[in-house]
Amino acid sequence: MAALGAALIVFLFWTGSFLALRWAGDALSPPPGTSPSRVPFLGGRGPGTHAWSRFHVRYYAMALVFLAFDMEMVFMYPWAVVFLEEGLMAGFEMLMFISILVLGILYGWREGAFRWA
Repeated sequence: MAALGAALIVFLFWTGSFLALRWAGDALSPPPGTSPSRVPFLGGRGPGTHAWSRFHVRYYAMALVFLAFDMEMVFMYPWAVVFLEEGLMAGFEMLMFISILVLGILYGWREGAFRWA
């Protein structure tokens, strides 16, 4: 119970320190510039679209395909180490995992995530 109390004290100390430094930074910072100087720019010119503008659904499908490939690689590296220890059962589990990811990639392909036209 003492360890929990010590962790709570440390958490409260760091939270209070963060809030105090944040407040001090806001209080000591110079006033913001004029309106044109606060506008974000891209390559020296103003943005063409608003930051909250909508994107085509095609980009979301591409993001899902990227996540499928990314998750495959994230789990592939530790699996290579475990495969030597576990044997054939680890191979079967990885086959199931890859088949689920392949289904996701095939779904993305069917939805046209690989076409940019």
